[in-house]
Amino acid sequence: MPEQHLYEYAVIRITPKVEREEFMNIGVVVYCARKKYLKAKISNDHTRLAAFAPHIDCEEINAFMTAFARICAGGKQAGPMGALPAAERFRWLTATRSTIVQTSKVHPGMAENPDEALERLYNELVA
Repeated sequence: MPEQHLYEYAVIRITPKVEREEFMNIGVVVYCARKKYLKAKISNDHTRLAAFAPHIDCEEINAFMTAFARICAGGKQAGPMGALPAAERFRWLTATRSTIVQTSKVHPGMAENPDEALERLYNELVA
């Protein structure tokens, strides 16, 4: 039987008016310590986003999501955050915020392959 690995995930959300607590799921971030895996899959469906929040600046959201993906990848292109271990980057990305880009609470799961878990979660929660 293939080995199952514990992973953690959070849904990435756009919350145009934080005080209203309305949001749209636009991505998922998955972290698996055993596999040293941290990756996000993010939608860039501007039509859907504009229908949800007509006043939103899609280019600004793109910049936020590019930064989110860079921090997941780590390294110099992610700035000072990129030098941190994957676990710390994941905790920073999923920390509670009162901004337009937020994440859900962190949830656990088990999977043989974190890439497959990311794809499944994205299809279930975003697409």
